Amino acid sequence: MSAAAVEATLGLGGNLGDVTDAFAGALKRLSQADGVKLLRLSSVYRTPPWGVTDQPDFLNMAALVSTRLTPRALLELCLTLERDAGRERIQRWGPRTLDIDVLTYGDITMAEPDLTIPHPRIAERAFVLIPLAEVAPGLKVSRETIAHLANNIDCTGVKRDEIATDRLVKSMQSET
Repeated sequence: MSAAAVEATLGLGGNLGDVTDAFAGALKRLSQADGVKLLRLSSVYRTPPWGVTDQPDFLNMAALVSTRLTPRALLELCLTLERDAGRERIQRWGPRTLDIDVLTYGDITMAEPDLTIPHPRIAERAFVLIPLAEVAPGLKVSRETIAHLANNIDCTGVKRDEIATDRLVKSMQSET
């Protein structure tokens, strides 16, 4: 664990099974993990698939957390949550039950074979930017704020999913 708490952002997505339930389960476990505190959660968005387009729409959201975990330990926790939700890595950008990406970690910039911070494609993906703008609009990536990037990206097909958002909120409230 790192000594001081750092704010990090996570992107969650999925398009197989009950994705809202997978989000809720992962977020509850994140909130119970030693060294992690949920600060803000975005709405849930229904988004068209990216990369491999012949698959169901995705649900996506973002979370702002405070953590004392190192970037590597936070990634390992996210990968464990994915596996526990039934994630199988079969096809890059293919269907999945749950995907959790570490998008940012304080002002750290790093590039390792399986962990790049900030996430290298944040500015290209409306399905990341729109939810991220809800939880961290002033966060800067590539010298621009997330709000600015979100306001200037084509968000065709990215729609707030009221039902999934309400389900997630109720599920998270039942834990408190």
